[in-house]
Amino acid sequence: MSSAEQGDLQLIELRDVFKSFGKNEVLKGVDLTVRAHSVVGLIGPSGSGKSTLLRCINLLEPVDSGSVFVGGVELTAGGVDADDVRKRIGIVFQSFNLFPHLSILDNITLAPRRVRGVGRRPAEEAAYVLLDRFGLRDKASSFPDRLSGGQQQRVAIIRALAMEPEVMLFDEVTSALDPELVGEVLSAVRELAALGMTLVLATHEMGFCRDVADQVAFLKDGRIVEQGTPAKLFSDPQHPDTQQFLRRVIEAGRL
Repeated sequence: MSSAEQGDLQLIELRDVFKSFGKNEVLKGVDLTVRAHSVVGLIGPSGSGKSTLLRCINLLEPVDSGSVFVGGVELTAGGVDADDVRKRIGIVFQSFNLFPHLSILDNITLAPRRVRGVGRRPAEEAAYVLLDRFGLRDKASSFPDRLSGGQQQRVAIIRALAMEPEVMLFDEVTSALDPELVGEVLSAVRELAALGMTLVLATHEMGFCRDVADQVAFLKDGRIVEQGTPAKLFSDPQHPDTQQFLRRVIEAGRL
């Protein structure tokens, strides 16, 4: 299959997804399509449902109703192995979630060895390739508390990539970082996008989203209010809620 044909594949599809926590309805009939090798940005105010949407994609949160498909397989159908799903979908959170008692190398190789059954030597060789790519080879024997926040977040990205996922989900990966460290993490994500990896980003970094994403979805109150290309959505939003949100973003100097 050619790369052009692969790019037309719907790798992820959400159909009429609802999710509540108690009486709090967080997702209210979300429809979303993510094509292979594309980058989809999720924007919107805090509490709009972006993080929950990501967690529903890889079954960290079960949906109440609706369907989630990855690679044409319905994850919300009965009998689906959630652990098998998570081998195919990497996710990086706001917090780094590194094991403090393990070296950086061991943090990266733990899941490939335990979950995928990769031997220690090939797992470490693959880890060093990723550490080289992200400029962290010299940190392999260090422990997380010896690294900066930006370095720890890059290690979290490497750890997810070590599982060789088909798609990567990023949940506000820069929100816990000091401003001077944001750039190095965004550069790592930008590189993945340039390599053609399928990415779904929940982000408050509007300029980055505009530059990197192929499609942008604006969420408010658990619904996708508007979606389109960055050029269209950021320069000519149609829905009043999108217009108001972007006006506030521009007034705050974030776009």
